[in-house]
Amino acid sequence: MKWLCAALLSLGLAGAQAAQSGVLTIRFLDVGQGDAVLITSPEGKTVLYDGGRSEVRMRELLTQYRVKSLELVAASHGDADHITGLIPAVNLFRPKLFLNNGISATTQTWAKLLGSVQAAGTAGLVASPRVITLGSVKLTVLPPPAGMPSTDQNLNSVGLLVQYGAFKALMTGDSETAETAGWLRAYPASFLGPVDVYKSIHHGAANGDNAAWLAAVRPRNVVVSVGPNNYGHPTAAALKLYQNAGATLYRTDLNGTVTVTVQPGGAFALRTEQGTGVRPPTAPAVPRPVPAAPPPAPGVFYPNCAAARAAGITPLLRGQPGYRSGLDGDGDGRACE
Repeated sequence: MKWLCAALLSLGLAGAQAAQSGVLTIRFLDVGQGDAVLITSPEGKTVLYDGGRSEVRMRELLTQYRVKSLELVAASHGDADHITGLIPAVNLFRPKLFLNNGISATTQTWAKLLGSVQAAGTAGLVASPRVITLGSVKLTVLPPPAGMPSTDQNLNSVGLLVQYGAFKALMTGDSETAETAGWLRAYPASFLGPVDVYKSIHHGAANGDNAAWLAAVRPRNVVVSVGPNNYGHPTAAALKLYQNAGATLYRTDLNGTVTVTVQPGGAFALRTEQGTGVRPPTAPAVPRPVPAAPPPAPGVFYPNCAAARAAGITPLLRGQPGYRSGLDGDGDGRACE
């Protein structure tokens, strides 16, 4: 097998450990209603893709997982539930690069993030079709397709495809159907999938993932980054899509931070802070039909002894096909003597 997936329940302080050397570690951080993904290469190089909606929570998580440096921070798009936690990350670690969609949001949070980026001397990197090397890990940037309206942050989400050996993980912010349709035109399905670990679009919103996109991505495990909310996330429609795709489902509101460790070559394991992933129900076994017994051969009937004699089988003995008491006048068991 090129890949191995095992969902393991973390114990004690296991969740507080720094990323293990020699393996790829991806943490889908429990940031409540928002997105944040921490990616650390086997060589110890780290990227933060989105940061959730709380500066305080992000500081806690960076301390908890003993992050020492960041090579790059990425904003999938400019919404506050994705970029707020990037502010303390930039202030603390002064990353070299800030990957973004190039469309300024008109919020105080965005302005504060840009101020931190400038103060840290971090260079802006507008998303374009490119590969970023993170040690031995390949990060392929999926920029917004051409034609997306510049007034819509969701439709200009920046995707990131993470590859290490045979392993693939994919995250695409809050992209919606128009954007995923553009990516389907730009990339062959064999490039996108199958994906071993996939972050659901837009916290499982109804306008995020769709059947055509998931048919190309072919996710084996789906992580929904979600917290208490008034939007109905994750929606029943999205959960049904993941079930139909045959994916095992993880949710940060139920499982806490979900940690993926990937060995050289691509074998991987998933670990949660609590609970386990939910596997899709298996279809009940259809019983194999039991062949019907063949009908018994039709009984032999002779209306009279003349017919029995014409058949050449007289006398008819009791128990012999065609024997009946009506033909055995003396009742001696020999009919038509």
